[in-house]
Formats: sequence, structure tokens, C-alpha cells
Amino acid sequence: MVVQRFLIAGVAALALALGGVVPAGAAPAHHSTTPDLGENVLVFDPSMATSDIQAAVDEISAEQVDNEMGEARYSLFFMPGEYGSVDEPLVFQVGYYTEVAGLGELPTDVTINGHVDVYNRCLTADNCIALTNFWRSVSNLTINVTGGEGCRASANFWAASQAAPMRRVKVNGPLTLMDYCTAGPQYASGGFIADSVTGDVTNGSQQQYLVRNSSIGTWSNGVWNQVFSGVDGAPATSFPTPPYTTLDETPLSREKPFLYVDPKGKYRVFVPKAQKNTSGTTWEEGDQPGTSVSLSKFFVASPGDSVREINRALRSGKHLILTPGVYNVSEPIRVEREGTVVLGLGFATLTAQKGTTALTVGDAPGIIIAGLTIDAGAKSSDVLLKVGSKHGKGSAKNPTTLSDVFFRIGGPHIGKAKVSLEVNSDNVLLDHLWVWRADHGEGWGWNVNTTKNGVVVNGDNVTATGLFVEHFHQYNTIWNGENGRVIFYQNELPYDAPNQAAWRHGSSLGWAAYKVNDRVKKHELWGGGAYIYTNVDPTLHASRGFEVPVRPGVKLHSLLTVNLGAGTIDHVVNDTGAAVDNSNTGTPSYVVSFN
Repeated sequence: MVVQRFLIAGVAALALALGGVVPAGAAPAHHSTTPDLGENVLVFDPSMATSDIQAAVDEISAEQVDNEMGEARYSLFFMPGEYGSVDEPLVFQVGYYTEVAGLGELPTDVTINGHVDVYNRCLTADNCIALTNFWRSVSNLTINVTGGEGCRASANFWAASQAAPMRRVKVNGPLTLMDYCTAGPQYASGGFIADSVTGDVTNGSQQQYLVRNSSIGTWSNGVWNQVFSGVDGAPATSFPTPPYTTLDETPLSREKPFLYVDPKGKYRVFVPKAQKNTSGTTWEEGDQPGTSVSLSKFFVASPGDSVREINRALRSGKHLILTPGVYNVSEPIRVEREGTVVLGLGFATLTAQKGTTALTVGDAPGIIIAGLTIDAGAKSSDVLLKVGSKHGKGSAKNPTTLSDVFFRIGGPHIGKAKVSLEVNSDNVLLDHLWVWRADHGEGWGWNVNTTKNGVVVNGDNVTATGLFVEHFHQYNTIWNGENGRVIFYQNELPYDAPNQAAWRHGSSLGWAAYKVNDRVKKHELWGGGAYIYTNVDPTLHASRGFEVPVRPGVKLHSLLTVNLGAGTIDHVVNDTGAAVDNSNTGTPSYVVSFN
């Protein structure tokens, strides 16, 4: 970061000069233990002038709003207090690889009077969309919606798609998940909200969405697949018209760990407890189930640290924070100890080198991996993230949990991997994953970013709440374990198969998006969509979107397939459900229930 570009006086200038962190003795007492979290972490204090904060966040936004495949990563943290006002609101956009978060114990400890927005990205003057607004987040704060000019004053805008979570946020005022103020198609393809409180929500053009363990006022519209799990105020199930699927409770959940400052000014990480059969937020009653861990218990890594240093710290009993940046790893980071927390800040990214697995997780209970992006490298990896050994038992009460973990094969550069995520342990929770084989950017093409599968689940009793898996060469998701539960699944089949001969197996044309092993006796899915857009060869067929054994214990709810403009899916699940093809682009084929 170039310090001179921020013209901020006093404490703020000193903070930015030291990497955006307020130093000891330079600010009010509760800053006295501010740690060094890296040069791309900015910590704002309510004593700073709104105009200074505005200048800093606008500078980051201008750098990141179009930086889709870049390497810059940022965390913008707000100390407890109030920012902006009705007369001088704090209004800013969140660009790529930017984390915006409050540092309070509760979301109500940090208030922004203004907007924390994501707008459409204009690829050309007349093509403004949110379809590629990925890799950004907002969490642990309150937004009192005020300010903005013209149409922008009408709501807080969060027009984002995959890998753009909103967690632990309270929005006082309208929230829109589409940008209706920008000319163009205004399409969006997200998204994920958890542990949040909102008023009126305009879903608009969002093709699919998962809201989990939250409280909402009203929810308008839905394109293809909207799922609500444990959400107070959610609309009732009405799939497919409108396409709402609602579970009164979430069978298993754990909120993502978060950094905060305690009343004594100490930085800590709160590690939420796993819970069963819950609804609503974890924090509105003020008694959050979980454990607070001192930052002194963490090894705070930067991209210059070697994997050997990181693994040495993990073996010594430390937890791990990965500060914003890109980490090139030529051997696995190994997380083996029970209850270890690995927390990435600002979309910290592990890039596999020399065909390595970037991260391995042991079978010990309660390991948490959160806030990471994992990229494949130019030499093919067998797997990018491996969880456990074959049928390692794990713990039903304290499951290993992956939260906001995102995978990329291609996009910023050439990437290759046979499998992105392999889950071998029993009792694992997958909470909001986007597993992506690139369909644009750099280093992609049928014979370039080569793969087999996105997610392979071998363990039993694995639960997924928000699973997005796209564009893999063969089955995008394979579920071999018993008693799997998936709440919300979204898939696009590969765009770039050159011909049918290259994309088929046995008597099946193409590969299903979602495959449950023929031996599985019990499995359940709520809200699943598979889409096709084979623009290289529009004549291609996939025999089915979902492929499962026909048994009483295998139950699928609220399924659909969609043609996005090229290609055919012959059936929704097995041989059930009408075809979608070039004659009915954008019109789903639905199966309400299958078992």
C-alpha cells in the first residue's frame, strides 16, 4: 500500500503509515493492544473524521471494483462505535477481495450511518450486471441506511453473486440484492446471508439465494431457487410458484469465527458453537454460544511466511490467522489438532504449487477452516483440500466445519486439479462453499484448466448449508457417504465441452451435476438447481441434472434444471422431469419432490 495516497491526519495517518493498524499509544485506550495484521488491513476508529474514512475506503474501492483476477486483498475493520451521520453519511462500494467487518462483540456495537454497497459492474456501457460480482463480504455491523444520491438513496445495495457472504449484519432500512439503478440487464447469481437481521428485502433478479438462521421483514420476488433455513419471517414453501423452499429450522449450523475487540481493548477471536435444530440469529438475545480465544493463541501469518513456519506453529498448539494476500504453497498446510481454528482475513488465498494439496485437515473434532480461497496451480493437484481419512469419525457434537471456503481452478492463471474438495471424515459441516472451475478470466479451456470433480464426499453424516459447484468436467458433486444433508445446491455444467464424444460416459450423455452413489441408503437435499450453457457446441445433451438411487431414504425436494441459452438437459433427476433445451431458454423444468 502506498501511504501517501491517503491524506489523513492525526491518528488515521499514523495508522495507515503502519499498515492501516492504529499503533499502541496513538489512539484511545481501547486500541492499546492493536496487533500487526498486515499492510492491507485498515482499522478505523470512530474518532477519525468521516471525510478521512471516506477517502480511505473510496481509494480501496476504486482499486478493487474491477480487479476481478488481481492479487490485492483487503480487510476494512471498524472499531466499536458510530460512523457517519444523517448529515454526513458514510457511503462506499465494496470491490473484489475486500472484507468489511465490525470489531464489536455484537453487530450492534458498530454502526454505519450510510451504505455498504455493491453495484452492478459495467462490462460495457450497455451491459451492467452483477453476475461476476464475486469474492467480497460484509459482517458484524449495523447499517442505518441513509444518504446516497437519486435512485441510490432508495436502499442498501448488495448486488453480488457467488462468494459474497453477508453475515451477522443488521440492516435498518431497505436492502436490495439487485442493482436496479444501473442500465443494463441487471442480472445477479448469488448468494448467501446468515445470522443477520433485515427489514424489507428486494431479491429482484437473483437467480438463486440461501438465507440461513436470520430474521427478515419481507422478501420480494425470486427467479429460480430461493431457500430459507431457520429464518424468522421467511415466506412459506411455495415451490415452484414462487420458487421458495423453507425449512423451519436448520438441522445443523455453526456460525463463522470472527475477530473482535473486548472491553479491555484485547483482540480476540470468537468461535461459535455448533448447534442443532435452530432458527433466528445467534446474537439478538445477547448470549452467543461459543468460546472466546485470545489472539495470542494464534500464529498470525503473512504471505512471506513459509509453510514450514506455519506448520511448526500449528504443531505447537497455535491456531492460525492468514492475513490478506496470496500464499504460494508447495506442500500442504496441515491442521491436525482438535479444535484448531484457521481464519483467513480479506480473502487470503492459498495457491497450490508443484501439484501439492494446499491444505489437509485431520480427523480430530472441532477443526474450523474459515474465510479462505484456494487456487489450483499450473501442475495438476490430486485434491486441493482434503478433510480427514476414509471414515474418520469426527464428532457429531463438535463437527469439523468449513465456512466461506472458495475454490478456483483457472481464472487468475492456469489451474489444474482432479478434485477441489474431498471430505473423508464423518460429521463434517460445509457452510457456504463456492467450488469453481473457471469459465472466464485467464488459464481456462476444456484442455487447459482440467479437472474431474468439484466436491467428493466419502464421509457419513456430512451436512452442507449452501453448496455452489460449477463447470467441472465430470460429476460436479459426488456423494458417497451415508446420511448426507444438503440445504441449497447450485450448479452450472461446463460451458466448454467441444463435442458430445468428449462429454459422455457409457450410455449417459454428459455428466449429472449431482451424483449420489448407488449404494447410499439415506440422503436428503432441499433446493437444488442445475443449469446448462454449452455455448461451444449448443447441440450437447446431459442426460440428467441429478442422479440418485431410488430408495425410500433418498429424498430430494425442490429441484430444477434450466437452459441458459445453449444445450439440453434431458431430465431433472434420473428419468423424471421434462427437458430444457434451446426452445425454452430461461424456463425451468421443475420436480417438486423425488424419492
